[in-house]
This record gives sequence, structure tokens and C-alpha cells, in this order.
Amino acid sequence: MAGEIVSSVEMLRRLVAFDTTSRNSNLALIDYVRDYLAGHGVESKLVPNEDGSKANLIAAVGPNVEGGVVLSGHTDVVPVDGQPWTTDPWTLTLKDGKYYGRGTCDMKAFYAIALAMLPEFKKAPLKKPIHFALSYDEEIGCFGAHSLAARMASEVPKPKVIIIGEPTMMTVVHAHKGSQTYVTKFTGFEAHSSMTHLGVSAIHFAGEFVHYLNQVQEELEAKASKDSEFTPAAATFNVGTIVGGTAGNILARECEVLWGYRELPTRPIEELGERAKKWLAEELLPKMKAKHPAAAIETELRSSTPAFSPEGNDDAKTLAGSWSGSNTVGSVVYATEAGIFRKTLGVPTVVCGPGDIAQAHQPNEFILVPQIGACEEFMKRMLEWACRD
Repeated sequence: MAGEIVSSVEMLRRLVAFDTTSRNSNLALIDYVRDYLAGHGVESKLVPNEDGSKANLIAAVGPNVEGGVVLSGHTDVVPVDGQPWTTDPWTLTLKDGKYYGRGTCDMKAFYAIALAMLPEFKKAPLKKPIHFALSYDEEIGCFGAHSLAARMASEVPKPKVIIIGEPTMMTVVHAHKGSQTYVTKFTGFEAHSSMTHLGVSAIHFAGEFVHYLNQVQEELEAKASKDSEFTPAAATFNVGTIVGGTAGNILARECEVLWGYRELPTRPIEELGERAKKWLAEELLPKMKAKHPAAAIETELRSSTPAFSPEGNDDAKTLAGSWSGSNTVGSVVYATEAGIFRKTLGVPTVVCGPGDIAQAHQPNEFILVPQIGACEEFMKRMLEWACRD
């Protein structure tokens, strides 16, 4: 692989072929990228997870000085299970001006293009470094980004700008909502379904909790600012999965609810979660225990991704706008690793990358062919900037 030169599309084809669904290891992809970088004389560092099954990657081209740019992307993708794909999700397929495949849009195209540009980065007279930062497990809670950002803060000369290459159609995003997810386990008491007075159905009380979340949602929507730059304007709840019960004629002893919310940057990320836990402890649990003392409710924080606020990101907005050629600056409601990098490194950050978020997580995920070219132009303008004093 020494000095190998590949096109952006060929690099994307290779990256898509790695099944990096979050439940799997990403090490095959990371090893490939590491070897590719080494073939061009670029050393990389890995930041593994606790059991060594996954890793973040950090690398840089150019002088070891402050003032560079970070190109950040996540290696994991969401599952294809149960989705009606009409192409092989792990084979890049060109059809009607679109490249199909899992991760084409979200978000392997961004760093595929950056990696394909590596030979040009290497031969250019760089005055500022170009940093690569690849993370794991973004799709299930941005777990890798925390250790990645912490390592960069301690070992990498402070950059001037960070680009999170999530799909924005190459427009600049300067803010997004934060995300919290929880698992709440309801423990009831089993009894025959005809003898409801003798037991506690964990599922019934889990249903009351879901109803409570809906009520809070309606309250937040009623109070939402009509001038909000977010759509939806309010914080939003979601119940992702409900699992419980043994049989149709048994009061359910256990029920687990996976739930969470997207919160505005202007509100503390923990507030709605604490409010819900207080309601569970003070309102719902006493009702359960009144039916049987063995009843219980336990809530565990599963993931927390900070919101991304526009304050302090003007330099990044200006630079990314000049590289993308877009005058559009906006916000999104989905969470990214931007808030983590901004908070940990204290560096102006924006989200800007190829593809449309509307295609993310969908069957037949795709990226439009012109978006590849648009991102290549972005990288070329960025390179020109990195070569200036």
C-alpha cells in the first residue's frame, strides 16, 4: 500500500465495504486507514476502548505547530437489519447519479475524500497541519469522541478550527441540540392475569411513564419559541424500545424502556432527565408499591451528548464558509460530536460535510455524485489556506 493513490470514489468503496455497524468492531477499517497513512509516511495513534475491540485514530500531515485544521468523522454506521435494501449495503453502487451503500451519506464520504486527498496534502508546502480524527460508536452515544478529544487536547498542538464532516450538503452548521438517553427498568410482581389485585404489571406502569413523557412533550411544544432556529423548536422525547413480559396470561414482572430526548443548547442537558426521574420516584413508584412492596424502578443514564452552541465559533464559520463556497449558516436537531470537541479542546468548531441527513439511517442510503465533487473542492480550498502563513 506504499504511496497508493486512489480516487475519492474508490476510497469510499473500500470504506463502505467494512461492516462497521456499531455493534461490531471497527478495527478492520482502522487498520486499513492506519496502513494507508503509513504508506504515505504518516504516523497515526490509536485510542482504544476499554476492551480493545474498537479504536479512535489520530494522525496529522504537516508541521507540528498550532493553528491547523481537524477533519473529524465517525467510523460506525447504523444497522441495515430489517431494512428493504435493493442494493448490497456493503457494496458501493452507482445508479442514476447516486452512490448507494451504508455509510455513503453518514458519514464515510467525508473522510474518504480527505484520505484520497492525502497525496496532495503530503506534497503541498503546508504551513499549518491537517489533522485526521476518526472515532468509534458515534451512532450509539458518541462514546469514542470523549476519549479522542481528550487525547487530542493533551497531545495535539491546539488547532484553529475543527470540521465535523456530518452530512449538511456542504453548508455550515453552527449549532445543534444535545442528546440524553436512559434505560428505565420497571419491576412489578407476577400474578395470574385474572387476579390483577394480587400483582403489579411492570408493563402497565411503563405505559404510564410513556404517557407522562408525552404530556411533558406537549407542554414543551406549547411553550416553544416561535423564533427558534430549530425544527422542531422544542426539546423532543423519543421512546426507542419497550421490552418486557413473559406471556399473555401473566402480569409482567419486568419491563425495560429505552428513552431519551433532544435538548436545546440554551437549557441544561440534564434538566429534563432529572425531572422525569423525580416524577418516577415521587409519583409512579408509590403507586406501584401500594400494590406490592416488591415493586421497583431503576433508571440508568446510557449516553450523553452535549448540545452545540454557536457562541465562539465565528472563525470556524468564516473559514468553512470560504472553503465550501456556501453563505448558508444554520442549525440542526440531530446530535454530533461537535459539542464534545468544542467543549474539550476549546476550539472553534462547525459541522460541514457532503450528503443529506435525510438519507441517513435509511434503506438505500445514498450520496449524490455532485456532493463528492463539492467536498473535494472544499478540501482543495482548505489546502490552499493551510499553505499560507
